[in-house]
Amino acid sequence: MKVLRDTDACPSPPEGSVVTIGAYDGVHLGHQAVIAEVRRRSEAAGQRSAVVTFDRHPAQVIRPDSAPLLLTDLDQKLELLAETGVDYALVVRFDPDRASESAEDFVDSVLHRCLNARQVVVGEDFHFGFQRRGNVDLLSQMGQTLGFSVLGHKLVGLDGQAARDDAQVSSTAIRRSLHEGRLVDANLMLGRSHEMRGTVVVGDQRGRTLGFPTANVAIPDEMLMPADGIYAGWIQRQDTGSVPSVSSLGTEALSAAIYVGKRPTFYEDQAMTLLEVHVLDFAGDLYGEQVSVRFDHRLRADAKFASVAELTEQLQLDCEKARRLLGGRAG
Repeated sequence: MKVLRDTDACPSPPEGSVVTIGAYDGVHLGHQAVIAEVRRRSEAAGQRSAVVTFDRHPAQVIRPDSAPLLLTDLDQKLELLAETGVDYALVVRFDPDRASESAEDFVDSVLHRCLNARQVVVGEDFHFGFQRRGNVDLLSQMGQTLGFSVLGHKLVGLDGQAARDDAQVSSTAIRRSLHEGRLVDANLMLGRSHEMRGTVVVGDQRGRTLGFPTANVAIPDEMLMPADGIYAGWIQRQDTGSVPSVSSLGTEALSAAIYVGKRPTFYEDQAMTLLEVHVLDFAGDLYGEQVSVRFDHRLRADAKFASVAELTEQLQLDCEKARRLLGGRAG
């Protein structure tokens, strides 16, 4: 997949392209169904396939106070898009100028001039452009003049078939599931385990004093944390392509017991939610590492314990359960 950074490097393929547009946060099963249709049509017509997405969620510019927290950062989104097999990912810079751009101008500059669109596939409820005035009807009208057809793709359920509202796979539904602690539902809609990425930073080393040292992973503020609780999953060092890692983590995914929460046993009013990862059967220094953390199973909700001894006993049980669920295999 070739990544195009904004419209400065437009390919305008002479054979034309089949294009879809969207924030594509999470690249979930619903997104994958749309992209599969894009690829099917492009292969049948001998045209290029392209996903138009944005360098940030449009809501972060349009309504920053109520913008949703994200399921994937831009790098992860592009990796997931590459796995779908599309030819191009055009990452449009979404700034105040872009937010004020009319739907008509967006279609002309991005779909027509930049990508030479011959077919456009979007979700049937898709809206775009200034004040969300663009939709499937407007695309169809403009397509008659600019030479492209439009498909408003039905929103799908877990089986990939058209679904009613309460069964549709969507980024909003996945966020709600994660917020409510329904990890199984979220992972089913994603088509994979939920993943978070960040940097291992120095914490207060309280876990080490309890016999359960943790990697404290700093997550960007715009990313969505799962509900507070204990999880079983995997930690893996990210290959940044820069200086080789000097830690003993290597590049293999290692099994882990994962904590998300505010440590109520020790703090009454801690504001920040922490992501702390106890790598099972591992001893090493991870400080400064860029890592990904994958959430496979939710073990229990967070809780305040009457004593440190009671907490330590429960942590031992959590780690044993995580080992059983993960089977000691590499992720």
